[in-house]
Amino acid sequence: MKGFRVFFLIWRDRLRYVGDSPEVEFKILEKGVCHMSENAYVLINVLPGQTANVKNLLTEIKEIKTIDACWGKPDIFAKVEVPDQEALTQLVLTKIHTIEGIAQTDTHLVYTLQEESGY
Repeated sequence: MKGFRVFFLIWRDRLRYVGDSPEVEFKILEKGVCHMSENAYVLINVLPGQTANVKNLLTEIKEIKTIDACWGKPDIFAKVEVPDQEALTQLVLTKIHTIEGIAQTDTHLVYTLQEESGY
C-alpha cells in the first residue's frame, strides 16, 4: 500500500480502523488476523454499438471502482473491489451479466506476491 499509512486496532475480536485512508476496508478472518477486501478486473465484451450504454450502466454499480473503454477486445476493463470471492461471484452474475449489451465477461482476481525476506 504505497502512499498510505494504515493503522488498526484489534480489541475483543473487533477491528477498529484508525488510519489515513477511509477507502481501506478490513475484515476479521480469525482472531488477530485481518484481511483487506478483494480486487479483481472484469474484462467485458460488448455487443456492437453498446459500449457507451454499458459503460453508463456500469457506473451505477458501487463495487466498480474504475471503468475504461478500450479499442479491441475486450471493450471494457472494470476494476472492482468486493469483500470476498462470494461477493465477486454475485456481483458478476447478478449485476454485471444482467446488463443488456454485455456479450461476455472474463474475471481476473488480483493477488499480491509476498516479497522474500532477507533472513
